[in-house]
Amino acid sequence: RNEIADIQVQLISKGQPNPLKNILHENETIFIVEKVPLEKEEPSPIEELQSEDTAISDLSTGENVGLLALPIGRARQLIGFYTMAHNPNMTHLKINRPVTALPPLWVRCDGSDPEGISWLGAELISTSSNITGIVLYMVTCKVDKNYSVNLEDLKKSHKKRHHLSTLTASGFARYELFKSTALDDTVAASQTTITLDISWSPVDEILQTPPLSSTATLNIKVESGEPRGPLSQLHRELKFLLVLADGLRTGVTEWPEPLEAKSAVELVQEFLNELSKLNEFGDSTKKDTEIVKHDAAAVDGSIECLLTVRGDLDFAEQLWCKMSSSVISYQDLVKCFSLVIQSLQRGAIQPWLHSGSNSLLSKLIHQSYYGTMDTVSLSGTVPVQMLLEIGLDKLKKDYICFFIGKSLSQLKKEYFISPSVDTQEQVHRVQKLHHILEIVVSCMLFIKPQHELLFSLTQSCIKYYEQNPLDEQHIFQLPVRPTAVKDLYQNEKPQKWRVEINSGQKKVKTVWQLSDSPPIDHLNFHRPDFSELTLSGSLEERISFTNMVTCSQVHFK
Repeated sequence: RNEIADIQVQLISKGQPNPLKNILHENETIFIVEKVPLEKEEPSPIEELQSEDTAISDLSTGENVGLLALPIGRARQLIGFYTMAHNPNMTHLKINRPVTALPPLWVRCDGSDPEGISWLGAELISTSSNITGIVLYMVTCKVDKNYSVNLEDLKKSHKKRHHLSTLTASGFARYELFKSTALDDTVAASQTTITLDISWSPVDEILQTPPLSSTATLNIKVESGEPRGPLSQLHRELKFLLVLADGLRTGVTEWPEPLEAKSAVELVQEFLNELSKLNEFGDSTKKDTEIVKHDAAAVDGSIECLLTVRGDLDFAEQLWCKMSSSVISYQDLVKCFSLVIQSLQRGAIQPWLHSGSNSLLSKLIHQSYYGTMDTVSLSGTVPVQMLLEIGLDKLKKDYICFFIGKSLSQLKKEYFISPSVDTQEQVHRVQKLHHILEIVVSCMLFIKPQHELLFSLTQSCIKYYEQNPLDEQHIFQLPVRPTAVKDLYQNEKPQKWRVEINSGQKKVKTVWQLSDSPPIDHLNFHRPDFSELTLSGSLEERISFTNMVTCSQVHFK
């Protein structure tokens, strides 16, 4: 018990964040062994009892266990225990045979040895019924500005180590096409990133530019609400919609800061007066259109060429634009809707509406055409519900008009814009539509893809969100032809470049990788003082991280 009290074992399931993915480009179920972190507080009696044995946790629970590495001697000892436990020749250990094959074991190392070993690993070789051997891995990593490596030397070393005559070299490169940066010290950068992964074989030389015959995939992760982005105003409307939805759900509404200097009541009163004057002159259609265009330009002007400015905002949509930018209290809602209902009852305005709306305000407006209106009590949740409904109608139409206008999709009405589901679910689906729009616009801005690629991306996002909840951390992957994106990478330096040498046996390999960020998350690498660096030097020229993966194969029989 005491011999293993200093370590903990984490089971990382397939699909969970894997610290080895940056090195081996694999994502299988594995065990990670590391040092038990020091306790900050006195453990409870139950925790003391648990600490006597090796602590085994599952990363899928989200438990944060720290990243503490072990000395190389201790790591080799643990790999030895794992190997002997599975070796059928170790009969003196009195282990019940046959032993069930465990997932691969990886031990975090502190890199303090002369070789700078950062990981030791062991993976079993087995048939359907027997464990026949084991592959032992060693990973080294260092900051290496003046790296010197030759592909032929790597191949010769691999052949010599494994006594092989034939081999293949496969390449992988990742290019960072876009990454959001912080506006200033007070505004954090969004998590928006667009990268391009390219794989090919054979590899001709170290740092070879991927050929056009490669396999390429775009990886797109977009966080909504980039302050400098063209969708910032639309995102603000969505956020206001969420405020209303949360208010209905929880009973507490946290009103955002207004964008307008005038109060909501003043803006709505001016709007109604303008419409009333137009109604008196019998020229409401022409003037309405002019007002619509003016308001649309105010709301969507920042989108410029990316989003076609809607020139057909109806009365309810214009009302939403004014109220969503100025309402700061429940009382504002009540007063604004009171003004609207009074104008409708007097016949002072006869606003036009798009067809298809099921909102309470639309119903009242249609009734006003015939001089009879239901009595509406503006109390309780009614005013919030009324504004939420017209906001939903407006945003749905905004998104649909963009996708149809750009010939990117004929969105499935029964899912994204269906009014038959409850209000909260409608809001959730509108959030999904906004995220799809953010993804598409980000790609239009930063990689300027052909329409065919944008269409495929849109369809992929729609399919994902018809089956999954909103997830702005999800990475959308889109296969692309290298010829379609060659201008984005052929003259750029990769964020990561890797060559993997093997001889048909997947587990037996030699890997060399160069990256511009540390591929090992548990070691602190010395970084040069930026004041010592020339302004003209790129990141890749200033700091490079190289790591090697080598292995040896041991047969039990």
